[in-house]
Amino acid sequence: MDDSVSSFCIGHHDPRRVLPVTPQAVHNAHVANYDMVTSPITTPHFHSRVMTLLSSALTDGSPSAALDIAQQRNGSPVVIPPLTPADSSLTPHASVNQIVGLISPWIDLASPDPIIADLSRQVLKLELNYAAFCGLTCVLIPGPQLAGSTGNAAGLAQYARAVLDGLGQAPFIQFHIWLPMVDLPGSDRQDMGDLRLFARTAFLPHETQAALQPDLFGSWEAWDIIRSICKYSSRLFVALDLPQLLPPLPVQSRWYSEPVRILTLEACIFVANPKGYPALSKAHQSLISRFIRLRTPPWFLLSNCGPIPPAPNGSNLNDINSPSSFPTPAESFRSPTIKDATPHLSYLRNLQSRQPPLAPIERFGAGYQDFLQAPLQPLAVNLESITYEVFERDPVKYDQYEKAIARALHDWVEQGKPTSNPDGRVVVAVVGAGRGPLVTRALKAGQDVGVDIDMWALEKNPNAFVLLQTHNQTIWNQTVSLVHSDMRTWKGPVREASETPIRQIYNKEPDEADDSLQPPTTSYAPTNEAESIGSSQPVFYKIDILISELLGSFADNELSPECLDGIQHLMNPIHGISIPASYTAFISPIATPKLYADINNSMVQTMPNAAEIPYVVLLNAIDLVSTISPGHAGSPTSESPKQRNNPAADQSPVILPTWTFHHPNNTLPPATSRSSNMHNTRFSSTTFPVPNRATIHGLAGYFESVLYPGVELSTNPLTMAAKSEDMISWFPIYFPLKQAVVAPDESEVEVCMWRRTDGRKVWYEWVVDVYLRTKGRRTRVGGGELHSSEKEGCLM
Repeated sequence: MDDSVSSFCIGHHDPRRVLPVTPQAVHNAHVANYDMVTSPITTPHFHSRVMTLLSSALTDGSPSAALDIAQQRNGSPVVIPPLTPADSSLTPHASVNQIVGLISPWIDLASPDPIIADLSRQVLKLELNYAAFCGLTCVLIPGPQLAGSTGNAAGLAQYARAVLDGLGQAPFIQFHIWLPMVDLPGSDRQDMGDLRLFARTAFLPHETQAALQPDLFGSWEAWDIIRSICKYSSRLFVALDLPQLLPPLPVQSRWYSEPVRILTLEACIFVANPKGYPALSKAHQSLISRFIRLRTPPWFLLSNCGPIPPAPNGSNLNDINSPSSFPTPAESFRSPTIKDATPHLSYLRNLQSRQPPLAPIERFGAGYQDFLQAPLQPLAVNLESITYEVFERDPVKYDQYEKAIARALHDWVEQGKPTSNPDGRVVVAVVGAGRGPLVTRALKAGQDVGVDIDMWALEKNPNAFVLLQTHNQTIWNQTVSLVHSDMRTWKGPVREASETPIRQIYNKEPDEADDSLQPPTTSYAPTNEAESIGSSQPVFYKIDILISELLGSFADNELSPECLDGIQHLMNPIHGISIPASYTAFISPIATPKLYADINNSMVQTMPNAAEIPYVVLLNAIDLVSTISPGHAGSPTSESPKQRNNPAADQSPVILPTWTFHHPNNTLPPATSRSSNMHNTRFSSTTFPVPNRATIHGLAGYFESVLYPGVELSTNPLTMAAKSEDMISWFPIYFPLKQAVVAPDESEVEVCMWRRTDGRKVWYEWVVDVYLRTKGRRTRVGGGELHSSEKEGCLM
């Protein structure tokens, strides 16, 4: 599989371009190595026509201009006539799919003046209709005026309503709302001819002190309001304008979770390198490297970076319809032999070639980023070979298992424990053996530490059992005892009573200088009545080391506790070892607009309870909204070199444990009282600090497992690098919310979670509440809806 990241798709934008581009201009852009160009939809003539209508409405003394505020908010005194040929020179042509249409930047859809707002909506409608007619598939819409824009809630609602109408009238166009990364006072450019300059004073809100202060999350909050009113439309995206000085990492992470499809790079954010060529700062490079790894990476739009150079003589305009006219990657990276006419573009092409290769999890999960999958039900369904094969591609997990088995065998010998097999071999059983990878690792571990093992492999899947028999003949040399059975009904390892019963005990003095095993001392005592009287009936014996890989994305969601409860009575009651020995589930609230939209806009149409089902997801475009400052009490202290080199690691996300299961379970109730499975129910209540306002769409679930003391597995982002770096076997689990929950600045999110059972299946329930502390009191401000996956519970 290719280790490289996606190719950069780079466009050219010139704010001074006032006329729609021609096919020749698109051709010139492609020859220059651009992938697309922006184009106005209408001409300055149309702008002048609208300004004339507005001026007449405001100054001619007509009744419509003199209406009071209450009446005018519901009036439409100005009507823009349909477009004429003078209003747009854009025409349908073969290269129109390489054009990003620009909705006129002089409109103000969020204007508090009803005439301005209504005129802006009419312009938007006319331009969208004509863009759709010409075949454009993508438009850029200027975002609302910010600088405390969330105080103008009515204006934002008007803006969003206009966009929602546009989505309905142009069903084949993708909408990109053009927003700055942060809300900074004075950052909105007001050009001559902007409609907002003509808003009447009577309608303008009083400027507050808050509007004069920078608001790092103000731009995001405006976007959150817009997309919420637009019902998380799958055709609504963000075009994000990168500033010269990037905001703090929490702001960057929030935008990373949003559907950003265009990143705008102004010439002013580039700096000159030692040779005088434009380059980006390390911070900007890091941000681009992160975004380009998204499942759908954004396009890059170079703005104010010079004109498109004319195509060289002999370039054929008709070639633009041929694939050969587009530059190959090699041509994109080729160094110019003459003065570079597009140095900013050349820099981005070079930056693409210098992107680090994909990490193992990125290569393994290619195509599965932010893709919802139902968890496996291995007890109810016999898995296909390809499913086993996918799991077996993870060398890290099996290396950890082999290390745990080797340590357990070494300690068994070191501590002189008696074995359960009378012939002295340590009894090792892999339950749920699948296609046998753990069997192979266990045999290898025994050879490495020099301990003879009595190897058993149990599998209920009849198809996988056929392959196990083949492996026993071709790989394991008939050294493995195979059993086709459910582990909960298995009676345990068995031998014929006529076999000579010799129990071998390894004794090793602690002061021995070498690692060789001492000659075993042998002893024998009858293990049951049948054996003592020489009966020929089969004799069952216990398991010394029980190995399983029943863990799910949330540790216990594939019923590992229930399975291991059913076989625990077969374990050596004194010295028996379970690998894994324990596992703990972790959760954290997240913002994940894509998954929320996928469930609530699509899946609920055919599955009404889709928002109450946990999903296995390779989470990528998310924001862990609960964070603490570095050095804060309770912040993670375990840090790998990769974390130290990763700027995002400084955010210190809060990921908290819910519950833990231990094996063997020393408090397991008698078999007669286990039918209800109530001993495996759990409840947890966890509280997460949320320092910055956020919209929470669900919970991310992870796990940590102790295979054997000193050997662990982890999918927890805080500990994975230290415990099982580059492990790919498990994606996180996602617990969705039916309705997104808004958390204000400096709030707390309390999550109550249950693991429930009725003796036939196991399911989860969860509630998310948001609280604010004001005047010493904790006030609930959102959430509270109970979610239950009982209808889709995991069958026992």
